[in-house]
Amino acid sequence: MEFATGATAGRRLANDLGLDTGITGFMFLCTALVQFMTPGLGFFYAGMIGEKSVIQLCLQSFISLGLIFCLWCAICFSLTFGTPWLSFGQWGLLGSPSTYPMLQGVDIYEPLQRAGAVVAAGFPGMLFMAYQAMFAVITPALISGAFVDRLHFGPYMVFITIWLLVVYAPLGFWNWGGGWMFQIGAWDFAGGMVVHESAGFSALGSLLALGPRKRFPDPRPISPHNIPLCVMGTILLWFGWFGFNGGSALTIGGLATIAFVNTQIAPAAAMLTWITLDWTVRLKNTGRKPTLVGACAGCVCGLVVITPLAGFAQPTMAVLAGVCGACVCWSVTYYNIYYGGLDDSCDTVSIHGLGGFLGTIFVGCMSDPPKCAGEDPPEWCANPNTCVRGWNQVRIQTICAFVSAIYAAVMTYILLKLMMMCGMRHLTRVDEQTECQDWHEFGEVAYRRAYPEGPYAHVPDPPLDTESESEMQASHSLMKQAPL
Repeated sequence: MEFATGATAGRRLANDLGLDTGITGFMFLCTALVQFMTPGLGFFYAGMIGEKSVIQLCLQSFISLGLIFCLWCAICFSLTFGTPWLSFGQWGLLGSPSTYPMLQGVDIYEPLQRAGAVVAAGFPGMLFMAYQAMFAVITPALISGAFVDRLHFGPYMVFITIWLLVVYAPLGFWNWGGGWMFQIGAWDFAGGMVVHESAGFSALGSLLALGPRKRFPDPRPISPHNIPLCVMGTILLWFGWFGFNGGSALTIGGLATIAFVNTQIAPAAAMLTWITLDWTVRLKNTGRKPTLVGACAGCVCGLVVITPLAGFAQPTMAVLAGVCGACVCWSVTYYNIYYGGLDDSCDTVSIHGLGGFLGTIFVGCMSDPPKCAGEDPPEWCANPNTCVRGWNQVRIQTICAFVSAIYAAVMTYILLKLMMMCGMRHLTRVDEQTECQDWHEFGEVAYRRAYPEGPYAHVPDPPLDTESESEMQASHSLMKQAPL
């Protein structure tokens, strides 16, 4: 009688059910990398704002790993990747919540299937669910960088819960679940519309609904309090972004490689462009100096712009996308700071919203040429027989970019206004917005000082009671008297 070892049995089982161990291992790694981005985002935002709101920003990002992941498993995965449920004629609008309720029908030993067709081949359906969940987790956390010091933590959790259902899930289905954008020929490789446009323009809707901080304009709210923390967050984001874009190939090989390379070269070009503009263009209250914060902003801008394009373009086009995206986002960012009046705390609208919008349009004009869609495409094509550049593709991408932006902004504005009508209280008074929210709402502070100072005063350690203090003094005396 022949017995198989555990490893041999595992290989046979994988081969029998159409799983590839290499692809499965690759997707495990990419899922972990994308999960790593959400805490990194918290560090990035925390360094960009004042020190009195560090705990607030970190927790608003970190809580998504719990709340959003649970919602994704319960219903949102089914709404995004389920069989068409709501539709307008032949155009799909939303997936059915009964396709994968509480992950029923999501296979562990087989690729994910929908209506008998394989959705992503080569690795388990449960792993595909987990990978896509990491995109859903980070997207609402991106919005939190816009409305710092204006929303309590409880209403924030209610907001991101409803937002995931009414904004993210429909946009995800329209693009990745076979909805109407996919049907008309739009392409979004790794989330230009689904992640960055939805977050960036939802941030715009939230700013219009909540209004600016009362102390704005003031140079302090836009001055990063901890630049090394901002740099650390940028490093974690860039590191995780290789899984974000590379893993969106859903396989290991040439497509993942070109997405990986573009994820390095586009932000590199954008970072150099942003620093050059900081260095050469004189603006109000600036000294024409290269800045570390500018390097971080340029890097994130390049990462956002290349996201929808990463698997469709050559590295030369990725450089062009990074440069063009940085020029536009830099201009809009500084225009808003000094002239626009939109109190965008961490430049979420001008970098994520506008960057995702530009990257979506760049798909139509910077992807591979039409000969990559022929019967015998050249070997150098990034993603043969998928997306190629052309005027018709530019038109499709532009329409979808505008619809995504408008839908996200309007739905978010309506959602917050309805929450206010239902009694949601947000921070509106000057004293509420200037005091240390970390201490008053969470009972924690990022830094403790012996002498609190100014509006960023932190509560010192609580005094000991008399009995405990006497015991400590007596212990101190005994220690001094003890022989060495």
